[in-house]
Amino acid sequence: MTDTRRPLNSRDTGWARRTARWLSRTSLTPNRISQGSILFAALACLAFWASAHTGTTAAIVLLLLAALGCQLRLLCNLFDGMVAVEGGKSEPDGPFWNEAPDRADDLLILTGAGLATGQLALGLLGGALAIATAYIRELGRAEGLGSDFSGPFAKPQRMAAITAGAVLSAIELGLFETRHALLVALIVTALGTGFTALARSVRLIRTLKHRARDMSDT
Repeated sequence: MTDTRRPLNSRDTGWARRTARWLSRTSLTPNRISQGSILFAALACLAFWASAHTGTTAAIVLLLLAALGCQLRLLCNLFDGMVAVEGGKSEPDGPFWNEAPDRADDLLILTGAGLATGQLALGLLGGALAIATAYIRELGRAEGLGSDFSGPFAKPQRMAAITAGAVLSAIELGLFETRHALLVALIVTALGTGFTALARSVRLIRTLKHRARDMSDT
């Protein structure tokens, strides 16, 4: 647990580097990119909510729009850091904008999924657990232990599950006029995120105890 940025293979791909270089040459700042993620998360939330109150064709389009919003949120999360670090455009208040929008994003998207499935409480629970995983990660960093980005349901996995659930529900809705896939994805996400929060907590407690023991032995 030593890196302050989430390890992402996509950060080293050619398309990501080219896009980050292009963004770095524009007037966009890393903070604006981070703030943009809230707009895409809000779009996903609204699309999820509206999909439960429209006809089949419109609901299919809205579910696909929600899936797109989830992925665009992730792209903002990718490029804000790349523009700040690799592009040399970091800002003094960058740490705040790097973290705070993410928490709103998780809550908006998972709440939206809850509204789409008629399970608002489950969506809110998933959002709360997502915030908890980030809190535990930042607590470890505040204790000088680095950032624990481990899963099994960290942010990328949460968004992958909800995106897949939305796309599969759109297909399911078109074929069978049901949308069980999104509900299954939300249940799996809530359970997986809860397990992730617990696993990070256990690792943090164990590491703190080991550190205290090592200090007492010196």
